[in-house]
Amino acid sequence: MSREWSAALLLGIAFIPMLLEARRSAANERTLRARGAVEPADDVYRAMQLAYPACFLAVVVEAWVRGGGFGAVALVGALLFASAKALKYWAIATLGERWTFRVLVPPASTRTGGGPYRVLRHPNYVAVVGELLGFAMLGQAPIAGVAAIAGFGALLLARVRVEERALGLRSR
Repeated sequence: MSREWSAALLLGIAFIPMLLEARRSAANERTLRARGAVEPADDVYRAMQLAYPACFLAVVVEAWVRGGGFGAVALVGALLFASAKALKYWAIATLGERWTFRVLVPPASTRTGGGPYRVLRHPNYVAVVGELLGFAMLGQAPIAGVAAIAGFGALLLARVRVEERALGLRSR
């Protein structure tokens, strides 16, 4: 497979689901705001909004520059990416209309305890790290992968603090 086709395939794998997720998030956001949900002023959403797609784009660029093929590491990466997406979509299904890219807290909100939330406090964020790691392995892009996980991981930690404060919970 040529570099161009490999890059196009990686772009599709990353950005088609991302666009569908953005559409779902926007619809849920409208519903939550209509119900009086409020957004904490100190959220890191703006930074995440730029950094998340940039992480995937950096992997695609490194994959294109390296020109590597799809071997065993890529296969493991594809499986990890798919598993992370499955976990993310389980969390999304569990949260229903409460799932958005933003932290929006409806009146009388409580912590969700069903689905993957029974075993993980933040399964969506665990899934995002899995997506980044799996995608970096799929693209065989170790430099972009490490940078993406480190940089976006820091944003996720900040997001957890914002989210738990907004829900009146304490971070573990």
